[in-house]
Amino acid sequence: MEDRKRKEIEYYDEAAARQLEEEGFVPQVLGSYSFLYSAVAPLIKDKKVLDYGCGNGVHTKFLAEHAREVVGIDLSQGALAIARRNAEKEKVENKAKFLAMDCEKLEFPDNSFDVVFDGGTFSSLDFGKAIQEITRVLRPDGVLVGIETFGHNPLANAKRALNRITGKRTSWAASHIVRQKELARLRQNFERVEVFYFHLISLFAFPLLDSPGGRLMLRLLEGIDDLPLRIPFLQKYAFKIVFVCKNPWRDG
Repeated sequence: MEDRKRKEIEYYDEAAARQLEEEGFVPQVLGSYSFLYSAVAPLIKDKKVLDYGCGNGVHTKFLAEHAREVVGIDLSQGALAIARRNAEKEKVENKAKFLAMDCEKLEFPDNSFDVVFDGGTFSSLDFGKAIQEITRVLRPDGVLVGIETFGHNPLANAKRALNRITGKRTSWAASHIVRQKELARLRQNFERVEVFYFHLISLFAFPLLDSPGGRLMLRLLEGIDDLPLRIPFLQKYAFKIVFVCKNPWRDG
């Protein structure tokens, strides 16, 4: 196994021992995740879904409530243990299963899934290998849908560099955030690609979310974000992107 993958596994296994950094996070707090869920729900209705890099299964309950079947994969055994526990707690274990698997070397046959859901995994991967495998296991009319941090905001990049120094992020993940070149690769591999941009001014509300009035401030700033994020030049500096990619081209 490559050294970078061992480091990612060690990071998330250690995080699992601390109940994972994301445990307890309610995705819908952020407008980007609320939008993601509203976009995903009709796409996965009665479909077979791959929860790609599922981590501790933070999205599993939502996916299982709408899909016919959900398969979550991850290389962190610690994270998978929490995902299985949470699925049982949320009573969706009959529709969701979890497998230890390398996202860059999927062990599924071609055309295995209707939808691949990415909740923010690409920064931990070699993007080219990931897309090659995703397009392989998707059916010809399949969909890749997900959310990622976007890598052009200078303030977010400064915080990311600090996180790398303090060990809150691995060096690989901190330096492989999705950027415009990855979006260009998606457009090479899917017939239709839609990208939606979130959190420009509202990024400043993130540290205050647990403070009194923090979520109200977030909502207000997200409303203000709506106008500048319609401007193509400013979209580059969004903190989060949601993407919907339809009809994969395997030899794109």
